[in-house]
Amino acid sequence: MANKKLITIIGAFLVVSGLLVSQANAGFFEDLWKGLTSPFLNNAGSTSVDSKLSSPENEKETKNADISLYKPAGDYENAVVAAVKKASPAVVAITISKNVPKIESCPGQSPFGNLPPEFQQFFGGGMDFSVPCQKGTELKEVGGGSGFIISSDGLIVTNKHVASDKTAQYTVFTSDGKKYPATILAQDPSQDLAILKIKESGLPMVVLGNSSSIELGQTAIAIGNALGEFRNTVSVGVISGLARNIVAGDMISSENLDGVIQTDAAINPGNSGGPLLNLRGEVIGINTAVANNAQNIGFAIPINRAKKAINSVKSSGEIQTAYLGVRNIIVTEEMAKKQNLPVDYGALIRGGEDGPAVQPDSPASKAGILAEDIILSVNGKKIDKDNSLSALISEYNVGETVTLKINRAGKEIEIKVTLGKRPTQ
Repeated sequence: MANKKLITIIGAFLVVSGLLVSQANAGFFEDLWKGLTSPFLNNAGSTSVDSKLSSPENEKETKNADISLYKPAGDYENAVVAAVKKASPAVVAITISKNVPKIESCPGQSPFGNLPPEFQQFFGGGMDFSVPCQKGTELKEVGGGSGFIISSDGLIVTNKHVASDKTAQYTVFTSDGKKYPATILAQDPSQDLAILKIKESGLPMVVLGNSSSIELGQTAIAIGNALGEFRNTVSVGVISGLARNIVAGDMISSENLDGVIQTDAAINPGNSGGPLLNLRGEVIGINTAVANNAQNIGFAIPINRAKKAINSVKSSGEIQTAYLGVRNIIVTEEMAKKQNLPVDYGALIRGGEDGPAVQPDSPASKAGILAEDIILSVNGKKIDKDNSLSALISEYNVGETVTLKINRAGKEIEIKVTLGKRPTQ
C-alpha cells in the first residue's frame, strides 16, 4: 500500500509540474504542434489549430509553396503538349496500295478421275472438286507509314522504304481527315529518305530544327501512324544515343545508315517516316527503324542530313547526293592490330563480293585513290566509328572539292577530289 501511495504522489507531482512548465513554455509547445501538423494541412477543408495558422497570409504562402513544388513537372507536361499541338497538324499518314492477284475457287478435275468407276466411290469420285485460280486483280492496301509536310504546296518527307515502289499507289491522310493521292517526287540513293507530292495549297508545315545541337538525355517526341492504324500516335522518351551506325532492312533488302539518332521514344511499325521532335515542337529527326531484339530502341535520321535533300528537291526537282565512289571499312584499334595496319582509325578502301574498292570512272578513281588506301580525314575532320566516310561526304554538295588525307603504305599524302552526283540505284 505504501508503494501505491508513493506512485500516486509522484504522478500527481509530475502532472502539476507539467502544467507549470506548459504555462511557462506555452509558445514552445505551440510551435512544436504547428511543426508536426502543418505538413498535413491544406487550403480546402483543413481544421485550423489557431487563427494565426489559418490566416489568409499563411494560406497564400502554402499555396505558393505547392505551386513551386510541382511547377517543373507542370512546365514539362505543358511543353510536351504544346510541341505536339504545334507539329501534329503537319503530320500525315501514308497508305500503300497495289493491284494484287484476285484468287477465287474454280471447278477442277478430280485427281481420282482416272481410276476405274468401281474404285472412284472410295476416293470421292462423285464429289465436286475446286482449285484456286486467279481471276484478274484487285487493288489492296499492302502497307503504310508516316510523313510530315515541309511546304504549304504539298511536299512531304517520309522514308524511302515507305515510298520505294513506283508501281504502287500512295494515299496521304492529313490530320483533319482529308485524303490525297500522292506521287513519289524523289528518293535519296544514299539514305532512307523520300519526298512525296500532293496537289494542295495552304497546308500546315513543320518547323525544321537543328539536329547538330541535340544532346543525350534531352526529351524526344515521336508522332506517327502507329501500326498503320492509330494515326498521330504520340510517344515520349529521350535521346539515348548519337552517331549510331546501323544496318536497317527486311528480308528483301537492307541499307547501311550512318550517324543516326537513337531514342527510347516508342517507334512502332507505321511510325516510319514520321517526325522526331524536341520540346519546341521542331523536327530533329525522321523515324526510320527499330531494334527488333530489344525494347524501346529506335533510330531516326538527323534532320540536318535531310535538309540538303529537301533543298535539292526544291531547287532541282530531284535529290542530288555528293558521291566519292569507294567501298570502305571503318578501321578500329582491334582491326589495326589483327591486320598490322599503320593506323588505328580511318576508312580502309577495300572491295568485296558486292563490288570493287574504287568504282570505275568515279570521282575517287579520277583523283587517283587506290584500293588499300586508308582515308584519315575529310577537310580536316577525322574519320572514326562516330564519323564515317559516307557521313562526312554527305555534308558536301555535288561539285564541291574536298581534301582527303590518306595513309598509303605507311606514308601520308593529300588528294583533292571534286565530288560527283551519286548514280541512281
